[in-house]
Amino acid sequence: MEQKIELLTAEEARHAEKQRTWVREHFVPEAQHKYDDAHEKLRLIQTILDAGWIEPTETWKLQSLGITFGDALAQKLELTWVAVEDDTGRDPALILEGTTIVLFPLTMISKRIERGETVSVLELFEGVCKMVKQKKDEGW
Repeated sequence: MEQKIELLTAEEARHAEKQRTWVREHFVPEAQHKYDDAHEKLRLIQTILDAGWIEPTETWKLQSLGITFGDALAQKLELTWVAVEDDTGRDPALILEGTTIVLFPLTMISKRIERGETVSVLELFEGVCKMVKQKKDEGW
């Protein structure tokens, strides 16, 4: 099956929002507006990881960090959330309109944590941004 890219369904969008809310609520209520800033999203993800608040087996929570990471990428790179369906299933992804660039941030953090790696959220973010810019410049 070839990749099929569609808008998120209402249910998929609600699920992603539930994941965002879980991450956002790590800010005290009066500071939850900080979630609107990409840098603050990254800082919050790193804080959650460094504090050990998520076990490597807590996939939903780790993927919630992935949604937040994706939101920061979308802000920085002007990406759009979509759903990509292929032989392995259907997953949320980010696309750069007018290109063939597709990113899957949902598991960018979780797969590393599950392998026992230490994640530098800022380094990962900068690496993805650099790769997207390079691919865009190459005409992907």
